[in-house]
Amino acid sequence: MADTTSSQNTRRRASSAFSASLLLMASALLSGVLGLVRSKIIAYFFGVGPAVDAYNGAFQLPDTVSYLLIGGIASTTFVKLLTQYESEGRQADGDRALSNVLNVMTIVLSGALAIAGVFAPWYVRHVLELRDPETTRLCVQLTRILLVNQLLLFAGGIFGSRLLVRKIFIYQALQPLLYNGGIIAGALLLHARLGVHSLAIGAVAGAFFGFFLINYIGARSIGMRWSPVLNLRDPALREWLKLSLPLMLGQSLVTLDLWIRNHFAGHTPGAISLMSYSRQLFNAPMQIIGPAAGAASLPFFASLWVKDKSAFNSSVNRSVSRLLAVSLLLTSVMIALAHPIIDVALRGGKFHSSDASATAYLFVLFCFSLAFWASQNLYSRAFYAAGDTLTPMISGTTVTVLALPLYALLFRTHGLPGLVIASDIGIAAHMIALVVLLDRKGMVRVADLEWPELGKSLLAAILGGCAAAFSLRYLPQGVTFATALLRLATGTGAWLVVVVVVLLLTRSALPDVVLRRRAKSALAAVPLAEASDAPDR
Repeated sequence: MADTTSSQNTRRRASSAFSASLLLMASALLSGVLGLVRSKIIAYFFGVGPAVDAYNGAFQLPDTVSYLLIGGIASTTFVKLLTQYESEGRQADGDRALSNVLNVMTIVLSGALAIAGVFAPWYVRHVLELRDPETTRLCVQLTRILLVNQLLLFAGGIFGSRLLVRKIFIYQALQPLLYNGGIIAGALLLHARLGVHSLAIGAVAGAFFGFFLINYIGARSIGMRWSPVLNLRDPALREWLKLSLPLMLGQSLVTLDLWIRNHFAGHTPGAISLMSYSRQLFNAPMQIIGPAAGAASLPFFASLWVKDKSAFNSSVNRSVSRLLAVSLLLTSVMIALAHPIIDVALRGGKFHSSDASATAYLFVLFCFSLAFWASQNLYSRAFYAAGDTLTPMISGTTVTVLALPLYALLFRTHGLPGLVIASDIGIAAHMIALVVLLDRKGMVRVADLEWPELGKSLLAAILGGCAAAFSLRYLPQGVTFATALLRLATGTGAWLVVVVVVLLLTRSALPDVVLRRRAKSALAAVPLAEASDAPDR
């Protein structure tokens, strides 16, 4: 009877994790589509130039304040804390702890953001190093508008953690859709009157509705009660600070890569815009295979770590194996079809053919790091699920310090492509360091990765990419949208046929998991990575 009950519980957990994964993957797919629409609209109305440089650079100071004071991912650390209250049946105590952390840190964060607004001109000139006075002035204005976003993201993350602990993911699924919708609405409705300011206003509206309000409504719907408590000696506040402190003090390339690239790119008008467009397109598929359903991973992994270390190891390795396999396949098609992808997604309006060519080149370089970006997130969450935020902090900070000279060197020798190459090398080193540390600690054994499956996926990726590139040789090279769409559709079709055939011939398990959605056990507790509280731009 005990074995039967245990088996039923295991199946329920698998089904729950699988359902959460599908929900958030669907959300990520829709968010990726909206992200592409957002990028298309921005490119159409504003093109490549100082205005878009200023807009993208304006996020940096608000994000810096957030990461220094709350680690940038409030929900990640608070999930661990609330899970303990939930397991002990102390929901009321958990709500009081939630209220206290929210109240105390809102006051602290508000003060810091006010100071940041005063020093915004200095930051833009000396850290971003924007050279053009008009671009600098515009960036300062946009920065001050976007500072309020951090309060909305923090509060939304705290409320959202209450939902994650209960394994309720519908609100998490809606967040990126509403956020992207806010920016799109701002651009469409206000660009003629407000210019690039319309994007910042849309981002604030998206953060309010998509992160703060929806999570507050969700938390209230499951009984969360906010209280006006302020207790600096509260053990829960101290525990949260203990978990968050490593994230505040140490920053990895996951956070700093963008800031480092912007620092160097700010010297050249339009350079930040080019890297931003290429990175946004790179992020679209990564949101599906990486941060897509990843918010589900932390509570499931945290539960497995407490109950069964062996199951924890198996679940993380199974997740990473599926993630790496899909990453390899997507990398091949993204590289092979880079030019038609850029043409379809961005070309038009103020975004010209020369902009498209430059963006496609940077996009290809970014694509080589897809597997590293996606999997490092999941490996980090394995540490967080075990309550260890110190080890990934030390590792990430060390890799970042060692990578800084590489960014400077490759930028001097290769310009913008050099920055992207340095980014690729740095994130690969970061991921490898996490793998080694998890293996040495006996938490996640690298030998237990599904290596044969990865080999089959690599073979399919190489042959599929070659098929996609070869198919383009027989299509017209026109610059119209219809021609670009034809090239993209044909190349994708050729890639898909070859990939599926190779995977079936090699008897890979991946088609059963990704295409047919039948192997629920293979995806049990397999969310692919976790998104931070900071939304995509």
